[in-house]
Amino acid sequence: MDAETISARISAISVDDSRELDHACETLAGELERAGTEPPFDLNSADFAGDPYLITADRYWRLRFLDRPSIRTAGECARWLYAHLPEENGTRDVSVRTAIEEKWALGYAFVTKDSVESRADLDSATTDLVGSADISYFATLYHAGKLRSNFAFDELHRFVESSLIAAAAGPYREQPVFQALQAFAAYGSRAITTERARQLLDDAWLDHRRTRATVDICLNALYAATPFEGHGETLRERAEEAVREWPRDHLFRYRLARGQQMCGRLDAALESVDRALSLLPAHGNRGSHKLLQEQYLGRREAILDGRIQAGRHEEQRRQWDRQNAHNQDLARRLESSTFTTVSVVTLFIAAVSFVISSVQLTFAGRLPLTDRAILMAELAGGQLLFAALIIGCTRLLTRPGRGSPGRER
Repeated sequence: MDAETISARISAISVDDSRELDHACETLAGELERAGTEPPFDLNSADFAGDPYLITADRYWRLRFLDRPSIRTAGECARWLYAHLPEENGTRDVSVRTAIEEKWALGYAFVTKDSVESRADLDSATTDLVGSADISYFATLYHAGKLRSNFAFDELHRFVESSLIAAAAGPYREQPVFQALQAFAAYGSRAITTERARQLLDDAWLDHRRTRATVDICLNALYAATPFEGHGETLRERAEEAVREWPRDHLFRYRLARGQQMCGRLDAALESVDRALSLLPAHGNRGSHKLLQEQYLGRREAILDGRIQAGRHEEQRRQWDRQNAHNQDLARRLESSTFTTVSVVTLFIAAVSFVISSVQLTFAGRLPLTDRAILMAELAGGQLLFAALIIGCTRLLTRPGRGSPGRER
């Protein structure tokens, strides 16, 4: 197919029906791939939803990567991309370039994540890629994206920090998306401190050149991080900021749901994950709709289970509070009953003892009446003092707050 024929076919594609647009572009991309012909047209925008030229090129390179998922293919894709980007007064549109290269490099890495190349494969491709910082940067994003998709934190850290291909990216290493990849590796690695990981993430997050891909990787870093103090709150706050900037991004809503779930805000988490499901597009290849839908539904089920468990725990807590209150009331009654019983018994014993002693003094003794009266008064005082001592000790031992269930000591 010649360039004019291809352009004519693309121009004839209706952009009003998203499904038809996607199908037509997919069909044309397949024909180009089977013919071994790279797309012969330039790109004019980063509109992945409505630009048929970009969608066709996107589908074409996706097929190329699926057929040969290597860093060499990444180099070929980068060369084609940089040769067909729009220019104005001899200068390429940086925003369009950044949006396409990040979406392509990281997106193709995700769909080919099951084919991570060995160090030997990377070394053999190095000489073909290190001659251009642009090409090396794209290839670095692609391979790093594979490692990120497989949660190979330590391997990703070594690759972005010390590989020849990553080093050849030169000034592009200062791009926020590159720093976000470093933060992702740091948050997942147990060999790097949380403080260092936080510093890397802040550098990427606060950079004025921050892109959607940068935010995605940062949130993914927090999502997959080794647990740390304030983990859930950090993810929730960052995701809330991302949702404010990209309110229709389903993935950011999903990350927010996870952060809210980690913070125990289950009702808000359920609302966020439902919103993520409603925003998830029902077509297209890049989004891996089925995989994402299953992931979101799994998170939704976990949140619902959490709500059920939280409800059960709340009911158990209420039952415990009721039982504790009952135990305390019973303890108070027992304290009062014990004190009363001991007091009555003590007084009764003292009275009986006094009566018996009085009778003995009255009928058995030969003392004068005055002396007997004095002895009886002393005896009564002693009995009363003894009874008061017993009652006082009983009160001390059974006073409220001492040894009663459910009370603090």
